Amino acid sequence: MAKADPNAAPNPLDAVRARIDAIDADLLTLVEERAGLAREVATAKAAAGDADKFALRPGREAALLRKLLARPLANARPSLVVRIWRELIGDSLSRQGPFHAAVFGGKDPARAVELARNRLGAAPSLRVVARPEDALAAARTPGGVAVLALEGGWWGRLLAEPSLKVFAALPCLAAWGPLNALCVAAVEVEPTGQDLTYWVTDEPGSAAAIEASLSRDGVAGELIAESGGLKLFALLGYYMADDERLSRAPGRLSGVIGAAPAPLDV
Repeated sequence: MAKADPNAAPNPLDAVRARIDAIDADLLTLVEERAGLAREVATAKAAAGDADKFALRPGREAALLRKLLARPLANARPSLVVRIWRELIGDSLSRQGPFHAAVFGGKDPARAVELARNRLGAAPSLRVVARPEDALAAARTPGGVAVLALEGGWWGRLLAEPSLKVFAALPCLAAWGPLNALCVAAVEVEPTGQDLTYWVTDEPGSAAAIEASLSRDGVAGELIAESGGLKLFALLGYYMADDERLSRAPGRLSGVIGAAPAPLDV
């Protein structure tokens, strides 16, 4: 075995690797502390009788991620930041009560599962279902989230079930591709300052005509799906279900089915 040359110049990579090792140890210490605080929250909620209450707060999560992404980042990509904190948030949620997901992926279930994990993290149990009805059934149970591809017209059923709301659009980063799926749960949806509201109508006219009618009332909307005589639009901004501008919008049967933060990187 060759002996190390004492006169050889130090390898700069050794110093870099040593620093990485030190940072990893510090990160683990902080992750451990954060997980302990999440456990304390869970204990406090159980003592208050809220152990079965779903702790999901999509508006708070969006505010946290936007705050992190607004910091000067020379090296860490937004995708890295989002993935790390989604895992931390998901683990915290799983400690505070039930947390599980059902995914209806339509023609591309693998993509829907990928997006679901990116949004919810690895903590919740996740199962793939063949029908949107099955995913929505899971969302009705404590701690349940439905992740559904846009196809199939399932979103029209939410008009008759206001307790279930769209709270997230996937993917949450524009860099990860176009809109593919929506998340639904029995949660309160709050404005975040940069939102898209999801609105359904049975107006038989063209999408362009409906968009023009909305715009005359100051509402910007875009058709994102159509099925069985119903149309799903994404409206720019946050709209309450009883907004008078939407009460004048085209269609005999129409309504807001939820809202989601706009992509975090735009």
